[in-house]
Amino acid sequence: MSHRIRRREFLQATAAAAAAFVILPSTSARSYAANDTVGVGIIGVGGQGKVNRLWLKNDGAAILALCDVDKSRAEEGLKDHPDAKIYADFRKMLEAEKGLDGVMVSTADHTHAVASILAMKLGIAACTEKPLCHSIAEARLLAETARRTKVATQLDNENHAVEGLRKIVDWVQADVIGDVREVHIWTDRPIWPQGLKARPPTKPVPANVDWDLWLGPAPFRDYHEHLHPFQWRGWWDFGTGALGDMGCHFFDSAVWALRLYEPTSVEAEQEGCSAETGPNWATITHQFPARGHLPPVTLKWYEGRKPGKNDKGETVNNVPNLPPRPEELEADRRMPTNGSLFVGEKGKILVDDAASPRLIPEAKMKDFKAPVTSMPKSPGHKREWLAAIRGGNPALALSNFPDYGSRLTEVVLLGNLAIRAGKKIEWDAAAGKAKNAPECEAFIKREYRKGWEV
Repeated sequence: MSHRIRRREFLQATAAAAAAFVILPSTSARSYAANDTVGVGIIGVGGQGKVNRLWLKNDGAAILALCDVDKSRAEEGLKDHPDAKIYADFRKMLEAEKGLDGVMVSTADHTHAVASILAMKLGIAACTEKPLCHSIAEARLLAETARRTKVATQLDNENHAVEGLRKIVDWVQADVIGDVREVHIWTDRPIWPQGLKARPPTKPVPANVDWDLWLGPAPFRDYHEHLHPFQWRGWWDFGTGALGDMGCHFFDSAVWALRLYEPTSVEAEQEGCSAETGPNWATITHQFPARGHLPPVTLKWYEGRKPGKNDKGETVNNVPNLPPRPEELEADRRMPTNGSLFVGEKGKILVDDAASPRLIPEAKMKDFKAPVTSMPKSPGHKREWLAAIRGGNPALALSNFPDYGSRLTEVVLLGNLAIRAGKKIEWDAAAGKAKNAPECEAFIKREYRKGWEV
C-alpha cells in the first residue's frame, strides 16, 4: 500500500486539528469569549520558567501567581509581573488562587507530575515542561487524569508547533524518501555532571531555598552541589538525564510521522551509569513493530561523548557519540551537533537540531518540490494551549497529554529504563510492564514521600 494512502489516513487523523483555533462552545465549568484573558499561575519561576512566563505574557496570558521554592527567584519574577502573588508551595497556590485558568509547570522533572495532576483535579489546565514527567507510570496517570477532568493540557515541546518540524512529518508522510525503517537521533548532552557513583559532600542549604519543598515527592537527601538550580538533571532521583532533557524535542518528528508509540524492546549500551546518576554516554535502540501497513522501525539514540578517534586519527576520550556518517553527506559538510537522520528506501533526510530538514546530498534539494501540506498551521505552541482553554476543547493543543504528550514521553523514558536495567527490555505496552525485568518496577513507578501522593 502506498504512502499516499498512508498520508491521507494521517491527515484524516489530524483533521480535527485543522480547524484548530476556531473557538468552539465551551464544555468546561468556565466560559470564555474569543479574546478573554487566561489567568495563569507559574510553578517554577527562574531558568526555563522565566522563558515560559514571559512567553505566556507575550501571548496574552495574565500571570496571576508565581510559585518557586527559591524565594530570590520568585521575587525576581515580580519585576516582570508586579501584580502577581508569590508562593513557595504550589499546593497552597492551587488551593488559594481561585482565579487560575491554567498553570505553567517548569520545575525539576521529579515534581512535574504532582503539580500537573493536582492542578487538573481542581479543574485547572496544565502546560508542563519536557519531559512531561519523571516515570512511565506518571505519564499514564497524567493522560488518564486529563481525560477524566477534560481540562486543556500541553506538553511544552515547543518545536511541535514549528513549521520545520511539521515539514519533516509532511515529507515522510508524502513518500518523499519511501518506506522508513531506520531513524538515528543524537545530542551533545549531557552538559552537566553524570557518571558519578557517589554524592558530593553535604552542604548547608542556601537561605533563600526551601529544601523540603524542592525535594517534593522525591526521597529525602541532604543538599549538595550539582542540584539546585540546574544540575539536578543528571541525578536519577530528580532528573531524567540527557534523554529526558532533549528526547521530547528530537524524538518528536519521528514519533509523529511514523506513529512510533509502542516499542516491543529497548536496549542500551552505555558507560558510567550508577544508582545515583545517568551515564557519561549511551546508545539506545528502540525496536518498533509493523503498524498496519507501516514497516518495522529501528530507532537509535546517541548521547554524550565516548573514547574514540578524532579528526586527526588520534585516540581521545571525548569524541561525540554519533551515528555512522551517511555516505550521501558531502565531504565538506559536518554532521550536526544535535540532529536526526531518517533512512528511507528512496533517500535520506538529515535534520540539523530538531526542525531543519534537508534531503542529502544537497543536490537533491535543487529541483525538489515539497509536498503541498495539509497540516494545520499553528499560531504558536503556547497559544494552542491558551486557545484550548478558551475554546473548552483540549484537542486544540496538539501535544496534549492524552493524545500525544504522554505517549511521546513514555517512548523517551523507556530509554532510561533500559539504561538503568542494564539489559534489553522486552516491553509489554498494553500492561506497561517490562516482561523480562520485574525488578525494574521501581523505575517504572516510583514511591512518593508522604504528603506528596496524588
